[in-house]
Amino acid sequence: MDTRVVEFVSALRSRGVRVSLAESADSLRAITAVGVMDRQLFKNALKTTLIKEPADVPTFEQLFPMFFSGEGAPLQTPQGLSPEQQEQLQNALDQLKQQIRELMKMLANGEQPSRKQLDQAAQQAGVSAQMRSFRMNQQTQRWLTERMLREMGLTPEQLQEAIEALMKELKMQGMNGEGREEVNETIEQNAEGMREQVAKYIGQNMLQQPDDNPYRRRIDDLMNRPLASLTDAETDELRNHVRRLVARLRSRAALRMRHAKEGDFDVKATMRYNQRYGGVPIELRFKRHHLKPKLTVIVDVSTSMRPVAEFMLRMVYEMQDQVSKARSFAFIDDIHDISITFVEHRPEEAVPIVLHELPPGHYNTDLGGSLSTFCQDYLDTVDRRTTVIFVGDGRNNYNDPRLDLVTVLKGRARRIVWMNPEPPYMWGQGDSDMMAYAPLCDAVHQVATLQQLADAIDDLFQKR
Repeated sequence: MDTRVVEFVSALRSRGVRVSLAESADSLRAITAVGVMDRQLFKNALKTTLIKEPADVPTFEQLFPMFFSGEGAPLQTPQGLSPEQQEQLQNALDQLKQQIRELMKMLANGEQPSRKQLDQAAQQAGVSAQMRSFRMNQQTQRWLTERMLREMGLTPEQLQEAIEALMKELKMQGMNGEGREEVNETIEQNAEGMREQVAKYIGQNMLQQPDDNPYRRRIDDLMNRPLASLTDAETDELRNHVRRLVARLRSRAALRMRHAKEGDFDVKATMRYNQRYGGVPIELRFKRHHLKPKLTVIVDVSTSMRPVAEFMLRMVYEMQDQVSKARSFAFIDDIHDISITFVEHRPEEAVPIVLHELPPGHYNTDLGGSLSTFCQDYLDTVDRRTTVIFVGDGRNNYNDPRLDLVTVLKGRARRIVWMNPEPPYMWGQGDSDMMAYAPLCDAVHQVATLQQLADAIDDLFQKR
């Protein structure tokens, strides 16, 4: 059962549902506590531990039956046949053509196909590779299921032809009409159960997309291309991929938090605390860590920065459960508090609203002026636990960069991190003040691509 739960969690993640390692472990503990005999209670335990957002409930409901409703309806043997009729049935099965004999034997005797047999049928039907290369959707699943059923002889037309051949043989063997009807009903019932098993087999395999499938290769390619160079269609593809990407980042962040929750061994505190025992370190003391950071994000949403700003804001707010508090500000010529928009809307809805309300102009970016407004109105959002994140190219249109205000923030904040899409060789060219800002920062990351942005955010949650 543990293996099946792990496969189920993997399937949820492949559909964009955020499930951390800690939540996966919680689900295993939950089903250990409630057991598997009560199916509804078992389902509720998984839903409670794995699903956090109402938008993910339909995905859970769609995938749950694929993993936790058995291998299809149980197959039955014909009831009420006499020993003589049983012998007649087996003799009739032996007389059928080779291509339908094995299938009819399985259906008549209530034998379910093994995983190996399903794999072989999928290979012969030519759907093995396609199951893992197509993205999961109901239309494609039905198409591949139909191809595999046809290979196995389980389409309604094929089954009817096979049943007619079997009924003819049974009649020749001398079985009466009542016995033949019993065999017919059993075979049709078992065929329906086997069709259900094939559909689940196709569905589960479609959710297990390996790293070498074309879709994954395309996403990897897009993640390593500059965001500003992508077409609208390519940007949409990456938007659809963001939640899956963030799910991996959240899992890593949660794992680090679990491993580091006690902090590092504190030698001085241990020595002081154990003075009562004559200096013998009987009780160990550990440094306390504030593992969930407070974030203040200051984002340039001018024309050149909008692609990076969009993905940065989406990812930070998808990581919300790993943050104790986040405040976000956007600027072009002046700064605006956009935090309330992310409180009232999901990230994928909030980002377009922010970008619409702050339309870009031409050559009017003023970070220095925006910092002046920030320090005047919002300086209380920064304290010794806050990581201040600047997302921008450091270009001020030759306005005053206000390095003095960045120095003020550095004195109040825990860390200053800058994320800039431009390569270092462009810093200091033209109206770029990046060479002046960089020495005031604790870390500077180039974030021209989504992969670089993901690495920078992963680093942010690693060093907290």
